[in-house]
Amino acid sequence: EVQLVESGGGLVQAGGSLRLSCAASGFTFDDYAIGWFRQAPGKEREGVSCIESSDGTTHYAYWLKGRFTMSSDNAKNTVYLQMNSLKPEDTAVYYCAASFTGCQYEYDYWGRGTQVTVSS
Repeated sequence: EVQLVESGGGLVQAGGSLRLSCAASGFTFDDYAIGWFRQAPGKEREGVSCIESSDGTTHYAYWLKGRFTMSSDNAKNTVYLQMNSLKPEDTAVYYCAASFTGCQYEYDYWGRGTQVTVSS
């Protein structure tokens, strides 16, 4: 069974930090790009970051301006999203997803998400 399980969300004050984790199972982790997405209430889902399976290149949404860092531990089939200098507008459900074809293409598997709430 394919699973992507996000964890690490919660309530944090503005300026604080959180580290999200995405644990994958049921597929060959090394063959898939893994991306982080988020969706705030009343807004469309947007891409946050992604790691390519081909060479480990990491992509970030331009508006992050260095606040978030994505990393991968292939031995644990887990990716992380370190989020610093959090702002109230970062409040959203954060999802991880896996794409066999690459970060810019269709995603094959999705997790259920973890809630991040940033208070002002």
